[in-house]
Amino acid sequence: MGVVVVLGSLNIDSTVTVERHPRPGETLLGGDLVKHFGGKGANQAVAAARAGAKVGFVGRVGDDADGDAYLRRLAQYQIDTTHIGRTPGVATGHAAIAVDAAGENTIIVSPGANARVTTGDLAPLRSLAPGDVLLASLEVSLEVVAEAARIAAAQGARVVLNLAPYAALPTDVLDLADPVVVNEHENEQLGADGLAPRSVLVTLGSRGSRWGAAEVPAGAVTTVVDTTGAGDCYCGTLAAALAAGVGDADAMQAASTAAAASVGWVGAQP
Repeated sequence: MGVVVVLGSLNIDSTVTVERHPRPGETLLGGDLVKHFGGKGANQAVAAARAGAKVGFVGRVGDDADGDAYLRRLAQYQIDTTHIGRTPGVATGHAAIAVDAAGENTIIVSPGANARVTTGDLAPLRSLAPGDVLLASLEVSLEVVAEAARIAAAQGARVVLNLAPYAALPTDVLDLADPVVVNEHENEQLGADGLAPRSVLVTLGSRGSRWGAAEVPAGAVTTVVDTTGAGDCYCGTLAAALAAGVGDADAMQAASTAAAASVGWVGAQP
């Protein structure tokens, strides 16, 4: 099995349940405030670790109590935190999440230390090798993601890019990925930007996922409690399966099954 190295964000998620999402200018009373560990990068790393991969992480937290707690959290999953930097005087990233009665969410992210990840933090990627996987999402600098993809590809590692939140990366960077993972909305934005990566995996919600000629149905969902992090769960599980040498369709099925299970829990990582 290869190693999965995740480049991405680490956030503390503060979640409040509401009957419905407020309209502009409207104030609603919600339920109790619940805090969870989140951030697309960390969510994906935890999913990959729980799927059996050996996982390392490249990113940043603040020099605050939330940063201390996050490093302890990842260590519990045997995720290598050696290359998670501490940024003095800056808060660990934070996300404010509202979840309505149907389980749909809205999210506002304050990047904090995530915005301080630089290309200087990428030296560990030079130890990647064929069979390893770099998994990156876009809650850190696009310049950093692009350089990470180039380094990993040069080492012979597999690059998996999750274009979330959506942003247009250079064509040469997108073509390093196998695959680029997008949902339906992000896939439409790719088309609108005139981008056509060589390898694209599209997640289709309840209709499953499609990667080239491979189409896999969604996993069985029994209860929808909170959809936060379902896409991250998919990506992390997919990366773990690819690092284990699993074929594309089987990797998609593993990812779909995990993502379907994840919506039965409040918060991204539980």
